[in-house]
Amino acid sequence: QVQLVESGGGLVQAGGSLRLSCAASGSIVSINAMGWYRQAPGKRRELVATINSGGSTNYADSVKGRFTIARDNAKNTVYLQMNSLRPEDTAVYYCNVEARTVVAGRRGYWGQGTQVTVSS
Repeated sequence: QVQLVESGGGLVQAGGSLRLSCAASGSIVSINAMGWYRQAPGKRRELVATINSGGSTNYADSVKGRFTIARDNAKNTVYLQMNSLRPEDTAVYYCNVEARTVVAGRRGYWGQGTQVTVSS
């Protein structure tokens, strides 16, 4: 079993910055991809950014140049640095980790979500 603990959400003015963190713990053998998704009220959950075990990253067009995803493999933690925030970035942000455990094999896990609100 894998547990994900997210932190770093909050309220910020447009143009401001926030840094999200997501730490994975449990009976982890290895972690492949790590990523962040978000869901705004009335909308579908969408990909924000992902990073694989080799460090290759992928971003949604809407956040390119403003958000940066990074990971610390020693801490099983993924980060999302969000700069130049806009009101349309307001959403619940979810961490997703693809991990291999002894019991469950390889599968994806979701964090509980953290609210990010950007005021205009």
